[in-house]
Amino acid sequence: MHLFEVLIWLHVAFGAAGLIAFWVPIASRKGASNHRRWGRIACYGFLGAGVLAIAMALLSLYGPEERIPSITDRELFAGLFGWMMLYLGILTIGFVDYGLAVIRHSRNRAALRSARYQSVILAVVLSALWCGYFGMKVGHPLMQLVAGVGLVAMALQQVYIWRRETHGQSYVGEHFRALLGMGISAYTAFLSVGLIRIVPDQVFNPLIWAGPSIIGVSLIVYFTIRTKPKAERKIAPSA
Repeated sequence: MHLFEVLIWLHVAFGAAGLIAFWVPIASRKGASNHRRWGRIACYGFLGAGVLAIAMALLSLYGPEERIPSITDRELFAGLFGWMMLYLGILTIGFVDYGLAVIRHSRNRAALRSARYQSVILAVVLSALWCGYFGMKVGHPLMQLVAGVGLVAMALQQVYIWRRETHGQSYVGEHFRALLGMGISAYTAFLSVGLIRIVPDQVFNPLIWAGPSIIGVSLIVYFTIRTKPKAERKIAPSA
């Protein structure tokens, strides 16, 4: 068995655990034991899938073997299965990292300004910019769409991190948005592995690939409205 195939199976195992566990904390009571337990499973599953997606992307770009030789447009293949998968892997890791960090540092936002967290955000931004540029180069709107989602998400994170004052419960909304974003990037990356094998004639259909973004952004808007602090709630200054 080739290394790439081993990575695929590991990616499927980690991704399946994350994809299944992902919906339990969304449906369960927030803060309850099931929410925390299944949330951790989803995060660790997606974290592993993200690392493996990066490894597969690098192999697709620089490996000695030609991946999926039936695809003749190699530049487009490099875009979707190389640079976009690399970006989505980094984006997934970034969302997991931030989603857990805002809970861990809910009373000390200054900790999120450290090089430790800012370097992860920078990695997402740089990979998103390259993904969007390559998408324009090969003329595929999907790459530009997912790159835009990541750039907007990182900008919103920085607004929260560097804002002078926030509501005391603002970190809850940040937590929801980050982990829902994690689901968007993970589901999109997962399609890049399974879609080519299930419906290979639709592998470059942007409507199919955009599905996770449409559903995920809708959930983000819903939870943002639902968890928006009331105006009269006490403002918490930055630490």
